[in-house]
Amino acid sequence: MPPIISVKGVTKTYASGQVALKSVDLDIREREIFALLGPNGAGKTTLISIICGIVNASGGTITVDGHDIVRDYRRARAIIGLVPQELSTEMFETVWATVSFSRGLFGKRKNPAYVEKVLRDLSLWDKKDARIMTLSGGMKRRVLIAKALAHEPRILFLDEPTAGVDVALRKDMWAAVRSLREGGVTVILTTHYIEEAEEMADRVGVIAKGELILVQEKAELMRKLGRKQLTLDLQKPLAEIPPALAAHTLELAPDGSALIFTYDTQAERTGITALLNDMREAGIGFKDLATSQSSLEDIFVDLVRKSG
Repeated sequence: MPPIISVKGVTKTYASGQVALKSVDLDIREREIFALLGPNGAGKTTLISIICGIVNASGGTITVDGHDIVRDYRRARAIIGLVPQELSTEMFETVWATVSFSRGLFGKRKNPAYVEKVLRDLSLWDKKDARIMTLSGGMKRRVLIAKALAHEPRILFLDEPTAGVDVALRKDMWAAVRSLREGGVTVILTTHYIEEAEEMADRVGVIAKGELILVQEKAELMRKLGRKQLTLDLQKPLAEIPPALAAHTLELAPDGSALIFTYDTQAERTGITALLNDMREAGIGFKDLATSQSSLEDIFVDLVRKSG
């Protein structure tokens, strides 16, 4: 099945000379939740703004469901819903009016039943007659999602959707996004919340300094999360790892006081028993041990550091 979004060699250099994107290649599959992770200023918002036709690319091509976003802008844009970072909506309008108006902007006929469904799905139905100005920040963000869904898009972009939203509401919004995916919507979200990507995404992309440095199935990342480290505090410092232990994946602490063994918890054998046997035969004793597990955040931070 061809990708619903295909990004090929996209670059962006602003008039100031700032390079925001460096030859980005990315394919998004239909009906997936794709999380684009990156620190502030990495290029996340620039990339989705280009795909949505808000910002012009300096180079490269993008197709949305086979439609070139430049040559066939209207058909490409009609497929897309965008929820921006900023809470920008008409404060004196009611929830019902602002969502219905957004539907009309895309030339869609009135469909009160559909608008009602969107509002109910986002737990906004009881606020349909409330003015936007009276809503909490979290509810306003839900209204932005409703506006983006009003014209029945097949693709939904969420730019930092839970920024400034409390934990309870964040989880409610995650549930709403999963429901959209189940209804056939492809969801692309940008975030710097690691747990958001870990909770929701099918695949994860990591962008840093305008470069896409990783695109991977979340399941594969979770496999990496299964890697643990065993730290053995030695009775006597070592100057180097002895040849008798060369078969094991070991690092020596900078001061030689500990051996660090990396192993896979999901493997049939961890190799810990063999390591301890080899240490005993080599006459290397330890006085304490501790285990630690990487998180998705550790992997993310490491990747960003390496990209620098």
